[in-house]
Amino acid sequence: MEQDYNIFGIRAVIEAINAGKSVDKVFVQKGLRGDLIQELEQLLRKESIGTSYVPVEKLNRLTKKNHQGVVAQIAPIAFHNLDDLVLNVVESGIVPLFLILDQISDVRNFGAIIRTAECTGVSGIIVQKKGGAPLNADAVKTSAGAIFNIPICKVDHIKDAIFHMQASGIKVVAATEKTDNLLYDVSFTEPCAIVMGSEGDGINPSVLKIVDDKAKLPILGSIDSLNVSVACGAFLYEVVRQRR
Repeated sequence: MEQDYNIFGIRAVIEAINAGKSVDKVFVQKGLRGDLIQELEQLLRKESIGTSYVPVEKLNRLTKKNHQGVVAQIAPIAFHNLDDLVLNVVESGIVPLFLILDQISDVRNFGAIIRTAECTGVSGIIVQKKGGAPLNADAVKTSAGAIFNIPICKVDHIKDAIFHMQASGIKVVAATEKTDNLLYDVSFTEPCAIVMGSEGDGINPSVLKIVDDKAKLPILGSIDSLNVSVACGAFLYEVVRQRR
């Protein structure tokens, strides 16, 4: 299944990008030199495509074929335009519920979040173009196919997406331990978007400064945090409970 989402070879990746393929992430061998690789790197920067420089062993695990030091992962879905998605949801009459993922890096967490989001009626998921987990075969498998049933948008900057939500009358709530507000004290009955942070660092401080509200889950044990996909599920089902 992984092979279905991989293309390899410098020229092949360049042509895929120029043809408008949904290239999710590109892995480039460390130390690679030459005019063609420079052309690819310029294109990756221009299109804001996530790029990781990795040892050749990583590329050899991705494909057994002659990759020439470059492997690209093609997203199994077409990404949605954020402006169009927000407008369509607002005009649909459904109370919007969006999920904004700030640098979720583990692909299985990503897939699990997509699965829960689809089950709880999330209107769309917004991720940043760079720094997040790839939409690959593992994400498809972990999402149990939900990835094909929920709109996903990629944006240059998470903060721009938040500003757009707010301008559209959608309240943005950050899931963070850096607050005294418990999840159950926040109203989710109005149009809202929930921001979930990365596994290691949580939500970026610059993002926390611009959200409308913050909420945390009560932690009763000695471990001070939950897995992000579990925490996301708790938040989304609180929305479901309040809106019933």
